[in-house]
Amino acid sequence: MDFLPDTFTNTLAALPEIDLAAFLRVHAAGEKITSLRINPNKIREEATAQKVLQSLVDAPTSKVPWSQYGYYLATRPFFTFDPFFHAGAYYVQEASSMFLEQIVRHACDLSAPLKVLDLCAAPGGKSTLLQSLISEESLLVSNEVIKSRAALLADNISKWGAANVVVTNNDPRDFRRLPGYFDVMVVDAPCSGSGLFRRDPESVEEWSPENVALCSERQQRILADALPALKENGILIYATCSYSREEDEAIMEWLEDNFSLENIAVPVSASWNIVTTIAGKKKAEGYRFYPDKVKGEGFFITCFRKTAGDVFVAKKQKDILTPVPRKELGKVLPWMEDLSDAFLMEHQGEVLIFPEKIAPAVSLLQQHLYLRKAGVKAGQLAQKELIPDHQLAMSTLVSSATPSVSLTREQALRYLRKEDPQVTVNTRGWTLMRYEDMHLGWAKILPNRINNYYPKELRILKDV
Repeated sequence: MDFLPDTFTNTLAALPEIDLAAFLRVHAAGEKITSLRINPNKIREEATAQKVLQSLVDAPTSKVPWSQYGYYLATRPFFTFDPFFHAGAYYVQEASSMFLEQIVRHACDLSAPLKVLDLCAAPGGKSTLLQSLISEESLLVSNEVIKSRAALLADNISKWGAANVVVTNNDPRDFRRLPGYFDVMVVDAPCSGSGLFRRDPESVEEWSPENVALCSERQQRILADALPALKENGILIYATCSYSREEDEAIMEWLEDNFSLENIAVPVSASWNIVTTIAGKKKAEGYRFYPDKVKGEGFFITCFRKTAGDVFVAKKQKDILTPVPRKELGKVLPWMEDLSDAFLMEHQGEVLIFPEKIAPAVSLLQQHLYLRKAGVKAGQLAQKELIPDHQLAMSTLVSSATPSVSLTREQALRYLRKEDPQVTVNTRGWTLMRYEDMHLGWAKILPNRINNYYPKELRILKDV
């Protein structure tokens, strides 16, 4: 218990339904909770999900109660050495934050085509969760202001395999250029991080009351800058991994006092032990997760509907998207399973693919924001062929007729280290490297060698 300073623990006593003794005991015990979400784009059957889970741990797994695709693992495996991890079969995510799923299902019409903004999205946990929930006709914009983190976000979105996601690298105020555009806005705001102290004790050293105050001010700036982009009747979901009232209930009160918002209460099962907290004159509800009460880390989340604001009116604009020239389509089509509802865009010699219904949105976003990634990059147009990109291998777009090689675990790990996987095959040319029916990436098989095209920046650097 000594690693939690008095300046922090003194702030806890007044929190709603806090059991301070139990809270301190669970932090002292240092238990590590491991959870993940299965990727429904790539795993559609429970038997396949169980095969993946059983390959990770010998002990039985259990469900995260508030997530359709979430599971707890009894121990934490070395995910780096799991080919399923690199194939995008799942995302390792803290269980408490998966409660976002319950709010989205309750507050949003998921059968409708939605435009969703995940404003502070890196490394991608909530974005991949959101993508799993929305329809194929919907658009998810995953934004990260820090350039290096935006690159990590783009990699994780690529691994997830979906084509209806755009990754942007913008400041929250840039979204004012799109007044009333988004149906849903998720703001998992940068915070003081106290909810993760059990998982990351070293981060305690960065905590201070002054930092909490700075975070609260930053959270207000982020929300004030971005809220004009949420349409009237749009849904705002705000979350932190902080216990501090200044970053949680005080932000709820500030939102209601300064913006046209009404709180949305979310049904919560009593068996989940999530604490409902009440704030402000209108008795708005938020939800607190304490690690002595739930199987997860500290977390806070709340939901509002915007009752007044802009409704986006698209101005007449030039369509700046360039379709792949007809003469080049013959290089692209053989790689694809089904492009009946897809838009194929040529950009600087590369082919990008996304649903045709979101093409106008991509065009609009490209004129107002910096796009780090749009849809799935199929590859580079060369003189005689399409040179396939890693994103295509990770996607669900690639044709089932594409030549492939099934690797053993040892061969897969060699491939993921960007080494020779040491397989003997009869196929030649571009070939998908697969593990247990999951795509890992590309290799080009020549008569006397195999060229490994796994991205250098993604390769495994450690030894088993």
